[in-house]
Amino acid sequence: MSPVRSRPAARSSGRQKRPVARRIGRILLGAAVFLACLGGICAAGVATTMSQSYPEYGRRPPVEGLPAPKALPGGRITVAVVVSNAGSVSADVLAPYEVFARSERFAVYTVAARRTPSPLSGGVHLLPDHTLDEVATGAVPEPDVVVVPAVVDPTGTAEEPLRQWIAARSRHGSRLLGVCAGSELLAATGVLDGRQATSFWANIGSLRRSHPAVRWRSGERYVEDGTITTTAGITSGTVGALRLVERLAGADEARRIGDALHYPGWSLNGPTAITPNHLALSDLPYALNAAFPWLRPTIGVGLEEGVGEIDAAAAFEVHSGVSFSSRAIPISATGTVTTRHGVVLLTEPADAAVPPLDRFVVPGARGTVTPALVSWASGRGLTPERPGGGRRDDEFGFDPMLRDLAAHAGDVTARITAKFSEYPIGQLRLSETGWPWRSTVVFAVALAGSALVATLAATLRRRPRRW
Repeated sequence: MSPVRSRPAARSSGRQKRPVARRIGRILLGAAVFLACLGGICAAGVATTMSQSYPEYGRRPPVEGLPAPKALPGGRITVAVVVSNAGSVSADVLAPYEVFARSERFAVYTVAARRTPSPLSGGVHLLPDHTLDEVATGAVPEPDVVVVPAVVDPTGTAEEPLRQWIAARSRHGSRLLGVCAGSELLAATGVLDGRQATSFWANIGSLRRSHPAVRWRSGERYVEDGTITTTAGITSGTVGALRLVERLAGADEARRIGDALHYPGWSLNGPTAITPNHLALSDLPYALNAAFPWLRPTIGVGLEEGVGEIDAAAAFEVHSGVSFSSRAIPISATGTVTTRHGVVLLTEPADAAVPPLDRFVVPGARGTVTPALVSWASGRGLTPERPGGGRRDDEFGFDPMLRDLAAHAGDVTARITAKFSEYPIGQLRLSETGWPWRSTVVFAVALAGSALVATLAATLRRRPRRW
């Protein structure tokens, strides 16, 4: 009797297990669809953010139609500031450039693999003065100092010529200054093996794994090891450059330049230790801004002839290159601007058709704005603004931009931007404008949309087949 009764029980048990298995399958399918959908949205958002931060140069005039490189004065300490044709971090390039160029003891030029418009983070382009080959063949003076910024793909095959050029300069006796994640490019050349070095705080963990031969140090504004100096994140390049000015041109010259720049807390022979940073839940807006750029404002950045290099870099880094809170479009009267110390920046000309702008800001010190920019802005119903009320004579170029960011994107975003720039902000009074809701709302919409797609996929999977 027992075997006969067990068969219906077994069939019943099997029927009960099948609905459970189907429910689990639907849940797993829904979860997979949800994650795939949300991941796809995030990937598309990050791709959009990066393409806007390092845009292609659309007009592409021949080099012959662009300004010729400036003549280099003789008898000076020569500094070559590296630029990648694929993209470099704005402040990593422009801040050390300004530090050295403020001294008549130095001759400074920019150098890249090709003399073509090269993107800087935040949306502006730079025209390099010279090429790597010109230096290697002696057509341009061999540099005493090489400044190495963070570049888009430091270990990629496209940057192999740059890596070889940097290693060759080191062998020839050049001092190297690696700014922020520029240390990754230096490490990829092998010149840091066996040495102490630092980098942007968020990169040091991965650098310890990928380059174990380097003795990485965190919590330092800069680290010196022989002829190589490396710095912490973005704005730390200013302090690293001042240290080399002191080494090569003397303490008085470094003090003069440092006092004029007003980097917060800097003093000659001051401590190099800084508070180590770590990723925290409070950094979430940084990720949201990068992954969900839709509906963010578009800001026109008006550049005037003679604009300070640090002022220009701050405008693009703070609003677009670091915070990702806005899209920045560079605009000038003619489409070409020469900075205070001779860097050629390429922009949209004031008579060009550009996307609709939400604001138009003109970085730099307080004062009147170039009439051509005023007229152009007026024709679009915009009023040129000196962000943060304009830079005062007693503050660093990032201060007014961070005040402006806090006022328009929230003080939370401004503080995170300072953290990811490793910039001290104890001297700033940021308006308490709170959480950045735009990216949070877009994120919530993406979550809801992904959940709806996942639910529909699971529901369709549940429908019985009809033959």
